[in-house]
Amino acid sequence: MSTITLGQAIDRHGVDVLEHLDRDLEVPVLAGLQFQGDVAIVPTGVAGPLDPATDPVPAEGVPVVRGENGGNTHLLLADGPVTFSSVTSGQLAIGVLTVPDEATAWLAHPEHGYVGIAPGTYEIRRQREQAEEERLVAD
Repeated sequence: MSTITLGQAIDRHGVDVLEHLDRDLEVPVLAGLQFQGDVAIVPTGVAGPLDPATDPVPAEGVPVVRGENGGNTHLLLADGPVTFSSVTSGQLAIGVLTVPDEATAWLAHPEHGYVGIAPGTYEIRRQREQAEEERLVAD
């Protein structure tokens, strides 16, 4: 697990971000609770016990939330043998992510940049908001 700059992440994984985001800034790799727009990365301790994920993240990544109505996709990428298993039950749960030691997962989004995810097991979730009615947060 190593910290890289936004520019290095773009070069390595091929997912570009909006021009105003500084390519020289370091992308921290964190093990705690993180958010990227409408997506939450929740560590196992907070999310409760989770079985490790089993499906390898391919080189082209896994779209965990696809862009809708002109929005952009949140794409899960990996450096090392990272696994992700989709969850089909529940409106907010998207899946389980397992990052083994010596690996790093990345969540890329054109508007938000990259989020670095340290070794551990996480639940990937959508956020919701309460307005006149409960609804998923939109990017």
